[in-house]
Amino acid sequence: MYLIDKKLTNVNDLHKQAIRFTSGVAQAKIMNFYIENQLISEQEVDLFKRGRNASGPGRKNIDAKTYHLATGFEALIGALYLNNLNRADELVTSGIQFIEEGDAYGKNS
Repeated sequence: MYLIDKKLTNVNDLHKQAIRFTSGVAQAKIMNFYIENQLISEQEVDLFKRGRNASGPGRKNIDAKTYHLATGFEALIGALYLNNLNRADELVTSGIQFIEEGDAYGKNS
């Protein structure tokens, strides 16, 4: 909804904006931000680690560490979406802010 609310009318612009937030690199940066700033609880760290440690084929376009961080991020948000939607929303909102603020200074994306 965040990008829809920005009222982007050009499909290419909407796609570029979506990639800023949904790429594996962006998700890994957001996850590192959560961990470094202690924004997630021990239980949430456990959820992240379970997702991060899940085996998978990986991706060709990002390194394994970034891929696993992004996978852990997706597992955390997915688990919270099912069990604590308000907390999932809080973390997604802080991740969006992190990427947006970083872009203002040429970082985070």
